[in-house]
This record gives sequence, structure tokens and C-alpha cells, in this order.
Amino acid sequence: MAGKKVMYVHGFGSSAQSGTVTRLRNVLCNATIIAEDMPLHPQEALDLLHRLCDEEQPDLILGTSMGGMYTEMLYGYDRIVINPAFKIGETMTEHGLTGAQTFQNPRKDGVQKFFVDNNLVKEYKRISEGCFSGVNDEERQRVWGLFGDRDTTVNTFDLFREHYPTAIHFHGEHRMDDRSYMHAVMPVIRWIDDLQEGRQRPVVLITAAAATDAWGKPRSSVQKAFRRLLENYNVYLVAPSDFNARSTMADTITWMENAFDAPAYDHVVFASHKQLLLGDYLIDTLPCDNFMGTVIELGSDAFKTWEEVITYFDRLGGQ
Repeated sequence: MAGKKVMYVHGFGSSAQSGTVTRLRNVLCNATIIAEDMPLHPQEALDLLHRLCDEEQPDLILGTSMGGMYTEMLYGYDRIVINPAFKIGETMTEHGLTGAQTFQNPRKDGVQKFFVDNNLVKEYKRISEGCFSGVNDEERQRVWGLFGDRDTTVNTFDLFREHYPTAIHFHGEHRMDDRSYMHAVMPVIRWIDDLQEGRQRPVVLITAAAATDAWGKPRSSVQKAFRRLLENYNVYLVAPSDFNARSTMADTITWMENAFDAPAYDHVVFASHKQLLLGDYLIDTLPCDNFMGTVIELGSDAFKTWEEVITYFDRLGGQ
């Protein structure tokens, strides 16, 4: 996202000084990060966001929880909604977010205390009725939904899927931490940046045999390698159609996504004949003379473990 503008919309009771804003500025250090404190009243917040969009024309908008609800309604921009609270009024009631409250982070106006009464809850319920009102074929391709598999605060995965196709589970809770941000959000930001730039990264294919051990568990360091490769390559996991005779393809995809988190979403390929695959690199436990790219044979003298594979690709530097 170098040279681009990324706008972040925080959750309920938070501010533009949240930890997520700090993470964005630290990791996307060559981008301009736009973040403002959201007004307590939802219509004022949405009006502010529309003004910011008109003024800044962000290349990407990210919103978490309540901010994810607002972000969905900012049509015309590439967006990532993270654990979006599309039913914010109900969430406030169910989780005791009424009565006297304290903002979780400092705000520009210095206010730290606020009060949520029934009228304010009704305002949030009314504003949430506007969710999905502008969905069309173009918008369906511009919104990515990320949902923590241990989120006990909101659960809007199925609701999101009714309107948008790209709904991704990641390993994490309602609030983002460093791990979920780096392993789930950053890969999606890279995908969007690549789409915007028309960038084609070299393709690395990892077979199920290279990724798993004899007990069907991820091999030592394979998850580390997968995350390292994502920084420079487009990585796909390859499973034969009979990868697990007792499982369906859907089960296999679920297993891969559980093992490799959000970046495995839509990056699982089923192919029993590896010579038919197109890619720049194939990592497998067996030689494949008919593969058109470079074959890396895991377990060979040159690549005894995944650590040697990591070293090899580090030296290539993305080539």
C-alpha cells in the first residue's frame, strides 16, 4: 500500500488511538493512515465518514466491530470489515453496553465517560437498518469479511454471506491482536493491493504431502514457511482428490484453512496430476520431472526440512 491512503474505523467505545491504528501505522509505514474518533451518535459518525471519504478518497477502508458496520455502508471503495457488528443495537443490550461507560482509549476531545440510554440504542438500531442497502454486483467484489472463530461478542458471518461472497474465518477473538492482525488481516491487504496494482506475484505450490506429516498434522516449520512466503509470493496448497478418502473436498478445505489460517481461503487446489499445475515453484516430497517450474523436493539432501526451504526463498528475495 505504499503511497496509498488507508482509512480505519474503530469499534464502539474506542477511539483513533486504538492498538489497531498503531499496528497499521507500524506495518503500513509507507501508507497514509487516516483515523478519527467516531461521534457517539451513529448518524453523526456516518456523516463524518462520508465527509472523510469525499475529502481523502481512501484506497482501502478497514473497520472493526461497530466500525465494520459503518465500513460496509461506505459504498464505492475497497473495504475490509472485521468482526462487523451489523446488529449493533442488539449487541449493546446483550453485552451490557448500556448505562455509564468509559472509552477504552484516549480521545481528542478529552472525554472519557459517556452514557448509553434507550434512545441511543434505538439510534444504533435505526442506523444498522441501512446495512447492505447499496449492495450490487460491483460492491460484492469490493468487500472482504473477516470473522474470528473465537468471537463471543458478535456473530454475523451468515448474515454477511447472504450479501457478499468473500467471508473468511481467522483464528482470533473479537478484538484484534498482533497475531490475528499479521496472520489474517495483512494477507488480505496484500491481495487487495495486488488487485489494485494488477500485480502478479510468483506462484508457489505446496502439496499436501509436503505440508503434513504421517499423522496428518502440519509439518514442523511449515506454518512459519507459509507465512514467510506470503510476503513475496502467491501461495497455494495442493491436495489430491483422494487426500483423505474419508473426507469430502469441503472437509479438506476446512482442514487446510484451520491449519494455515485466513491466507488459505480460496487458495486450495485439488489436482491428482501435478504436471498439469501451473506455477513458478512446486514444493513436494517427490520429484516431478514434468512440472514446468522449479521443483523443490522436501526431504532431499538440499532441502531436508522446511527451514532449508525458508532459507532458499529468503535468498531469492521474491524472484
